[in-house]
Amino acid sequence: MPSRTNGITPEENVRIVVRPFASSLPLGFFSFSIGMLLLGGLANGWLHASDQHTVGLLLAAFVFPLETIAVVIAFLARDTFGATGLGMFSASWLAFGLADLTSPAGQLSRAVGLMDFGFGFAIVVLAAAAFMGKPLIGSIMSLAAVRVVFSGVHEFGGPSSLWTAAGWLGVAIFVLAVYGGLAFLLEDVLQQEVLPVFRIGTSRHSVEGDLHEQLRGIGREAGVRHTL
Repeated sequence: MPSRTNGITPEENVRIVVRPFASSLPLGFFSFSIGMLLLGGLANGWLHASDQHTVGLLLAAFVFPLETIAVVIAFLARDTFGATGLGMFSASWLAFGLADLTSPAGQLSRAVGLMDFGFGFAIVVLAAAAFMGKPLIGSIMSLAAVRVVFSGVHEFGGPSSLWTAAGWLGVAIFVLAVYGGLAFLLEDVLQQEVLPVFRIGTSRHSVEGDLHEQLRGIGREAGVRHTL
């Protein structure tokens, strides 16, 4: 039996303060979409090979900082999955941006290709997890994984057709990401679903459930429980 002080158990004395944060998903999606458009334009011929350095600068100076802000907010909002996905992409924008910025235009790199393969594998794993709650995000991540694998094959000297296909996949991802950013933005501002984001399972309950349901299991979350 837990000990009591003045008739109150230690558990009844516990208070958990949760700070309200704005959703980081719209910022993450919109900045992500611009990065994909830049990569797509570089690969499908919309941009010249000489634009590689400018694209690298824009990825590192514009896309990376915005997604990093979204990562921090996601962690503070206790969105582990969102923060992990955004964090992976955030660091990739800086890494690929610096690689484009410092390499001669059009030069292939097996090191970049190997990172493409590793990054693509990690994104596939995240996409599989996303499909259990947010199929829209899972679909975008799946396409992003295919795009980065095509890019990796190109870096290893594969056919140029895959590089072009990676570019058009980047454009398709841009469209889906803009839709996702707008959908999550309207949902957060209007407090209701305007454009479908196709949540299922616990993800749908997290939006539609009452406060009691939101707090269920909070004692087992990172930052509240004793160890990670």
